[in-house]
Amino acid sequence: MNVSELNHGEFYFASESVTEGHPDKLCDQISDAILDACLEVDPKSKVACESVAKGNFVLLAGEITCSGKVNYEQIVRDTIKRIGYDDVHKGIDYKTCDIVIKINTQSPDISQSVHEKKSDEDLGAGDQGHMFGYATDETKELFPLTHLLALNLSKKLAEVRKNGTLKYLRPDGKTQITIKYKQEGKNIVPVRIHNVLISTQHDEDVDLNTLRADVKEHVILACLPKELLDNDTTYFINPSEKFVIGGPEADTGLTGRKIIVDTYGGWGAHGGGAFSGKDPSKVDRSAAYGARWVAKSLVAAGLCKRCLVQVSYSIGLADPLSVHVDSFGTVKEGLNDSDLFKIVCKNFNLRPYNLITELKLLRPVYSKTSSYGHFGRDEPDFTWETPKQLDLNISKK
Repeated sequence: MNVSELNHGEFYFASESVTEGHPDKLCDQISDAILDACLEVDPKSKVACESVAKGNFVLLAGEITCSGKVNYEQIVRDTIKRIGYDDVHKGIDYKTCDIVIKINTQSPDISQSVHEKKSDEDLGAGDQGHMFGYATDETKELFPLTHLLALNLSKKLAEVRKNGTLKYLRPDGKTQITIKYKQEGKNIVPVRIHNVLISTQHDEDVDLNTLRADVKEHVILACLPKELLDNDTTYFINPSEKFVIGGPEADTGLTGRKIIVDTYGGWGAHGGGAFSGKDPSKVDRSAAYGARWVAKSLVAAGLCKRCLVQVSYSIGLADPLSVHVDSFGTVKEGLNDSDLFKIVCKNFNLRPYNLITELKLLRPVYSKTSSYGHFGRDEPDFTWETPKQLDLNISKK
């Protein structure tokens, strides 16, 4: 890369995504499908479900306390089938794969600390940790453009595979976008798409040049905003040239290994906790959704152009241990980050029960979140994406 390409205040930033057939995403979807099934029969289920996939084999492990009956094996097979893995030569076959299930109930040491003999309102955090939410005004979704486009590309890959436009594609795939940004004061503004990278699994007999032309036409150009593409945009389509062996045959899949794909594509920050397979008593999930809700609400209200919110918790305690708000210097004139903190404290109750109640997190909606991102999606079930109307009347002392 030629550094002279960049003027003062300009920089490149890249984000990646993966398709639903990526082995790690396969495992995320299995874990969240199990969670949804448990919540369907018992909304107060306590679920911590992990999946491992290797070749034609899946291990389901974890701790689940649920008052209803759930057919774990059938859910695993149905999930693999829905993704499109119907032949062992693609990476795994839902019909013939071996499935081993190692599920216990939740540890009594955890349950007595978190929810037993407590009112619903005093539900404690299911573990300690710190979670982040991020928002930016560079898109109408108030979400980083690099990651929005990377997610859309991976979603488009699955779409053209499933609707028959590109019948020779297989489920596994990855995408990546690099965008040039420029600083305008404290804010950042996207300028152009610098490069696009797609690696997609395919049938053995497809011609590489045909694949590259088809993916450029039916995925990239059909998906990316034309005003950000120019003659200097470069395209890397299947740079490894051959990608026939994919899915868990090529790489072992594991729940929770795509946490940056799940969130903001490298923008903001991440506390390290994964989402999939966890019921909302686990603040890794519910508080991360809550933090996004807070950050998006602040940006949507015009109080700042970018915002990072951190919250932290202790196992068994309801109230967060800390709340932090950072506007990256983009706070509205007349306000400062301390004012934003006061607005957050006045408008949001970040105890687990309140997040679960206000965001309706006991519904079986998590399978939808387990591929193509948990944030930046305008869908009714993604309640944390609806900004809250804020009371801005705070003391300036």
